[in-house]
Amino acid sequence: MPQSNIADLHRLVWLALCAALMAVGSYVSIPVGAVPFTMQTFFVMLAGLILGPVRAPLAAALFVAAGLLGLPIFVGGRSGLAVLLGPTGGYLFGYILAAAAIGAGSMGRPDARVLRLGLAVLAGLVCIYLPGVVQLKLVLAFDWPKALAVGFAPFILWDIIKAVLAVVTYRFLAARRLLPR
Repeated sequence: MPQSNIADLHRLVWLALCAALMAVGSYVSIPVGAVPFTMQTFFVMLAGLILGPVRAPLAAALFVAAGLLGLPIFVGGRSGLAVLLGPTGGYLFGYILAAAAIGAGSMGRPDARVLRLGLAVLAGLVCIYLPGVVQLKLVLAFDWPKALAVGFAPFILWDIIKAVLAVVTYRFLAARRLLPR
């Protein structure tokens, strides 16, 4: 098999793996009111870092599409259009935006400086929280302070910790040359 075909296969496997890890991350869930704490954001951030600005949002879109088509991969084993249109659906749309933003910010470069990677991941968090909190506010008819108190405040510290772990994990994988090229 020619070298370019192997590299393409390697990238495709990483894309599918990242989408699958997002699904697994939904099963690592702690209920915290209307929006549960999950590990999905960690895997979205890691996908953005690993896959870059084109493949990362494809992995996130694959995850969302699989749930939309009925696979029980959203939090609590849920699926379908009702989840996407419900209170937490904005976060799912945000995953696609975040994966693209993180991929663009990191440029999919394993040698990128930690500060650049950190800023890319923080930009990704903004892309998750913005549509997430807006949809939460609209669907549940919250005012802004209540929407931020329910959909942002309980999670931001944990998501910053996950962001640090995503950058560390990415650097670890890059140092061992395990990432797609």
